[in-house]
Amino acid sequence: MTETATDAVGVRHEAESTTLTPGDHHEDAPVLVVDLGGQYAQLIARRVRECGVYSELVSSAITPGEVSARNARAIVLSGGPASVYADDAPRVDPDLFELGVPVLGICYGMQLMAQELGGAVDRTDAAEFGRADLSVVPDGSQLFRDQPNEQTCWMSHRDSVVAAPAGARVVASSPATPIAAFEDVDAHRYGVQFHPEVVHTPYGMDVLRHFLHDVVGAPAEWTAAAVVEEEVERIRAHVGDAKVLCALSGGVDSAVAALLVHKAVGEQLTCVFVDHGFLRADEAVNVVGTFDEHFQVPLVHVDASDRFLARVAGVVDPEEKRRNIGEEFIRVFEEEARRLGDIRYLVQGTLYSDVIESGGHAGVAAKIKSHHNVGGLPDDMDLELVEPLRLLFKDEVRRVGAELGLAENMVWRHPFPGPGLAIRIIGEVTVERLDALRAADAILLDEIRKAGLYRELWQCFAVLPAVRSVGVQGDERTYAYPIVIRAVTSEDAMTADWAYLPHEVLQVISTRIINEVPQVNRVALDISSKPPATIEWE
Repeated sequence: MTETATDAVGVRHEAESTTLTPGDHHEDAPVLVVDLGGQYAQLIARRVRECGVYSELVSSAITPGEVSARNARAIVLSGGPASVYADDAPRVDPDLFELGVPVLGICYGMQLMAQELGGAVDRTDAAEFGRADLSVVPDGSQLFRDQPNEQTCWMSHRDSVVAAPAGARVVASSPATPIAAFEDVDAHRYGVQFHPEVVHTPYGMDVLRHFLHDVVGAPAEWTAAAVVEEEVERIRAHVGDAKVLCALSGGVDSAVAALLVHKAVGEQLTCVFVDHGFLRADEAVNVVGTFDEHFQVPLVHVDASDRFLARVAGVVDPEEKRRNIGEEFIRVFEEEARRLGDIRYLVQGTLYSDVIESGGHAGVAAKIKSHHNVGGLPDDMDLELVEPLRLLFKDEVRRVGAELGLAENMVWRHPFPGPGLAIRIIGEVTVERLDALRAADAILLDEIRKAGLYRELWQCFAVLPAVRSVGVQGDERTYAYPIVIRAVTSEDAMTADWAYLPHEVLQVISTRIINEVPQVNRVALDISSKPPATIEWE
């Protein structure tokens, strides 16, 4: 069981657990989470994995034949903002409910299932948003077994199921929603109007566990050790005796990918660490020391900062920055491959969230941004990609890294984008702006660590908008850049809240940045959540 706690800045942390990845089943028998447009669809997929069962996010266009071909253990229908009776509302093929595969509908997913199976959904006078009281049928419910009859949950709906499908038994209600959950045990169909995946539903994870373990019969066999074993076998089978390059950025993703591949093929791997000039302070020294000295992984350090600066000179569009940087990365790797001789494969630390946000997962999500390791690669690339983390979320990658022996300070490093500081300068990238941002970012992280907040935050970094504002220092007028502090709490970067940093810490950070970075005369704080904002500014 996963225990949780909430820290000083309001982020939910999970206790250390080995529950992560599959044994004999993996993606040959997944739980398929159907994305119906809800903001928590990705979170549902993560929660299923936290229960020890492999899951994947899929489009609502998935067909019954595709579900059968995947040998799916179960289907979970996500929430969504639409009304099921609207003409443009997302639908699923109703034959999905006739496959005999257990189905759990959540919020909109429950309403869609009820409507498709002969029940009724309507707009009622009593909407529910936020905390709600939930009354559970005392005996006989599979989803609510061993739970209090009276509990709280998190609701977000205006429509409600007003008639359950034939054969379904109502097992929970709220003051405003008489049918808050139903079960059809014989047909393996279950629905809950509330959101069990969010932390505001105290018994939500119990509901999911009962569905996955008791109803579906899925064992909790998704473990960190198993993912290492499985990926090592898969990499060996895929790569054979060919030589491999790894695009090592210094972040936890590429580091874990490199260690997995090195465990699989040993000296066939050469890591290429490209200093594109957009790194944080002391980044290159730390990366080289970790891999060349600690792990003895073959490492080539390439200083290509001048090349990358030339590629972004005069560029202000963030997508163009990403594309140019991504293409230059590949060109550098291709040159190194030719120099090393007969390199066929390129390893990258692509994550599941990268795939989803780049719009590259069967139409599950709209394209939010191009990642240089997913959506920014050139079409004429000579190297074949190996992406051992492609189906893992960030927290899963960290646990795999710990399993591989990666140092704690590397495992828990805040995410850092492939294009680096280039996309944290809003506008044209110049040496002057890079120097200012790098210095400000180093001060920010130094003070965050001193305050003991680093592990409590998902990300914390400085942003430099390429505008100038008037200030005064001493008796002189200044005309300098602002620095924006971005600090967020999150579990997987799919959603994020801005962090409540103590005022005294912010005061020290602001004073130090303005005093120590001559190009800066103003410090601001970004208090936007994702959505509607993204974590990175570009």
